[in-house]
Amino acid sequence: MSIQNSYAGEALTAQAVSDPPEGVDPHLVALVGPPNAGKSTLFNQLTGLRQKVANYPGVTVEKHLGSVRLGDGQTVDLLDLPGVSGFSARSADQRITRDALEGRLDGLREPSALILVVDSTRLETHLMMVEPVLSMGLPTLLILNMRDEFDARGGAIDAAVLADELGVSVIMANSRTGEGIPLVLEFLEKAAVAGPSPLPAGKGISNLPAGNALPMIDVFDARRRRLQGVAIKAGYRKPGRSKIDHRLDGLFLHRLGGPLVFLAVIVLVFQAIFTWAVPAMDGTEFLIATSGEWLAALLPESWFRSLLIDGVWAGVGSVLVFLPQILILFLFLGVLEDSGYMARAAVIADRMMYRVGLQGRAFLPLLSAYACAVPAILSARTIEDERDRMATIFVAPFMTCSARLPVYALLIAAFIPERPLLGPFVGTRAAVLLGLYALGALAAIGTALLLRRTLLRGERGSFMMELPPYRVPTLRSLGLRLVDRSRIFLRRAGRVIFAVTVVLWFLAQVPATAEGPPPIEESVLGTMGQLVEPAIAPLGFDWRIGIGLLSSLAAREVIIGTLGTIYAVENPDETAIELQDALKRDLDLGSAVGLLVFFVFALQCTSTVAVMRRETAGWKWPALQFSYMLLLAYVGAWTANWLIG
Repeated sequence: MSIQNSYAGEALTAQAVSDPPEGVDPHLVALVGPPNAGKSTLFNQLTGLRQKVANYPGVTVEKHLGSVRLGDGQTVDLLDLPGVSGFSARSADQRITRDALEGRLDGLREPSALILVVDSTRLETHLMMVEPVLSMGLPTLLILNMRDEFDARGGAIDAAVLADELGVSVIMANSRTGEGIPLVLEFLEKAAVAGPSPLPAGKGISNLPAGNALPMIDVFDARRRRLQGVAIKAGYRKPGRSKIDHRLDGLFLHRLGGPLVFLAVIVLVFQAIFTWAVPAMDGTEFLIATSGEWLAALLPESWFRSLLIDGVWAGVGSVLVFLPQILILFLFLGVLEDSGYMARAAVIADRMMYRVGLQGRAFLPLLSAYACAVPAILSARTIEDERDRMATIFVAPFMTCSARLPVYALLIAAFIPERPLLGPFVGTRAAVLLGLYALGALAAIGTALLLRRTLLRGERGSFMMELPPYRVPTLRSLGLRLVDRSRIFLRRAGRVIFAVTVVLWFLAQVPATAEGPPPIEESVLGTMGQLVEPAIAPLGFDWRIGIGLLSSLAAREVIIGTLGTIYAVENPDETAIELQDALKRDLDLGSAVGLLVFFVFALQCTSTVAVMRRETAGWKWPALQFSYMLLLAYVGAWTANWLIG
């Protein structure tokens, strides 16, 4: 089927296309559509970027821009906007989408054309987006996505008739497999070059009465009736519900069985982190230690050798060892997200979250905080109620992000012996890790309850979510997710941790004497740590931990690199420092548990503070959040050290 255009009553004609003149930006085409319709997957297919794709609503929470290189060498910019069900601007993501389409976002020009992506298996509801999109007056391509599922479940529709009735170009596609991509590229070559054109009078649901001519509910009903008539003329047959979906929902959404399944999945994840990752961690540690010994033997004694081995290799290498555990965590999260299970988990969580003043929609941002609090705070834009959004933003850093995982893994492996609790399924280390995650979640729940009864008191928002169908995660999607996570982790290790370890090594070398660097306790670094030590001594921490806590304000996992550098400088004759043994020498069980509790509560992340300042438009909430979490961390660490130590 060829692409047709009904804007001016005739098909678009091909025009000569070439790169835009110097100083002129390429045409901008915007991707819009309801949540979870496959926009980001299509964006990845067209641009080759690794935009995050998951099978639950609210993944894209900001605008993302990529370039599409067309067959003739021309470039078109493609804008991926948050998934929305309308432009009422009741939530931040709806405001972003509306402002972007109207050209009101700073630094972003108005689009020349639009691509509306809808899920063909949910066509009756998703077609409600057509009228507000067409009202923009731009050339538009309507993509009926998920064609494979639509056909497999017995759905039917005549796309040509639908295009004629709606007055818009229509194609069937499957963004996951690339079906329909050539037709999308054809639209980009023609419609984007043609530029904006007004919608014609005549056919098209855009001719419904304007929003101020009828009460809103009447406009909505009139639009729905019109679309039902259009669907009938196009021979629409609704796809049947998958029997597998029905049976799985019977289990996962069961009032008793659902929470038990979720708990079993979480326990499996934590046990896998301490079992599946061991061979890869041992291999990584061996490579780092062997390469360090080789370099130490190769290089002559000098300040450069000390910087490279005692600073960079010991600091960065101490953190890289934990990459396998982080990847296992993201592998499980990817499977749960892409399969559609996470949306069901949000429904289950709504029953509990309602009691603490939140709603089920807050579950998805809080869940994404297990990866990183920054995207979690941005994901809160999908929450329409402002009080719920602020409460979600405030408690998101309590969820255990991946940056905490290396710290937890190091201390648990050093101080908690591995013993079976439930046979081969659950061990003591996995149980402790689960307890730390649970402690953070309980702190988030308690804080949300406190906020909703004090600073954010008000009516509780309602919760409604359209559940996506279950889908089998693709190896490509999971593989790209792990590659991206590895790049992010290595980029942070190569920048933040590298920079911190170099600075720490330098501070440990001054003031130098004629005999060489001073003892580390007498260096500038040691002096700084001793200034901090009186404040943290009640927690069972020494000056080394104090330096680690200060450096971890840049990023939580930096404390591992910091300690690795400190112990390497303290023991320059050893080419491989076993960090676990060094910690067991300087900490007892009480102070180790106290350090774990401190990291559960403390907001050791400047990126999170910066994003919260932007999302709340000021420093009031970030300052309150940082102070509140620091107080909890100090009291919690002191209590743990006092009880156990």
